[in-house]
Amino acid sequence: MFIVDRSAAVLKPKQPFLDWLNNLPGNDIVLTLDEMRSDCTVVLIPESVEQEDGIAHVDDIADKLFEMELASWVSDEQLWPQKRNLKLFWEWFDVEIHLGVMDCVSEDIHNTPSDHGYH
Repeated sequence: MFIVDRSAAVLKPKQPFLDWLNNLPGNDIVLTLDEMRSDCTVVLIPESVEQEDGIAHVDDIADKLFEMELASWVSDEQLWPQKRNLKLFWEWFDVEIHLGVMDCVSEDIHNTPSDHGYH
């Protein structure tokens, strides 16, 4: 096993995100909050010593994280909430910060840029 010089942030959608998703035009799949929160996005962030450091980094990239999460569910940006800001991000997501990250795979990590922002 290897210690990775990163921390991790787990993005967990909250009820307002689910309400937006379930009320989209033409959406015929109704999800529950438990279903949405059962397989969440994990983002590696700079190594943090304190939870607050991780939260501060999430604050700095919240707009990109918000776009990434929206795009993972709906590709049409016209359907996204137009007035996104940091306050709305925290109303729509819980974030768990995990300070220690271990890599138990011996193969190298291969990075591929995402289509929505955060590189």
